[in-house]
Amino acid sequence: MSEISRNGVGDGGQAGRIGIGLELDDVHLKILEVLRENGRISVAALAERVGISRANAYTRFEALRADGAIKRFTAEIDHVRAGLGITALIFVTVRQQMWKQFRAELARMPQVEYCAITTGQHDAMIQVRVSDVAEVHTMVTDRLANIPAVKATETVFILDEVLRRPYVLPSDRARPARRPAQETQGEVPLGKMRFVGAAEGRATLHKEG
Repeated sequence: MSEISRNGVGDGGQAGRIGIGLELDDVHLKILEVLRENGRISVAALAERVGISRANAYTRFEALRADGAIKRFTAEIDHVRAGLGITALIFVTVRQQMWKQFRAELARMPQVEYCAITTGQHDAMIQVRVSDVAEVHTMVTDRLANIPAVKATETVFILDEVLRRPYVLPSDRARPARRPAQETQGEVPLGKMRFVGAAEGRATLHKEG
């Protein structure tokens, strides 16, 4: 591990420094790509997928963990099956002299999955997962509204989570974007508009009349 941390870059690829000493090369990034798909993969299978020896895969994997590039392993659950089918974003305006109180109160709310300090109109964004809409209403009107540090809130319900990645990597940008599938003649894909020429539109109206 210490040797990798000192030497860093292998053959090919631009390095990215992380942690206290390790530099990510193309092989490190490939390991992270494979772990993104399957965090429980064996070292032997990881080595085969990346195209390196088992010993090299183990050494690099342990170096990523020791240096903090890999923080932890966790499970991803189906929130609906777990009884948490409602997801909402709550944007909060915080009284600037009371951030410490806001953070402390937030830590006591088990419904909060994620919180980030933001720029713009509001100061923070909270993501909550609950069982029903009434629970969101209670959280906003009873919990957040009664915290002196909270000046104002705005709630947005998430209708559908279209895309969620465990994490993104610099190597993702190097891949060419997939070309969209050809559209079927006469069908209008969701989210698009179909424009009809004036002559075609008039002809359709005459037929319908």
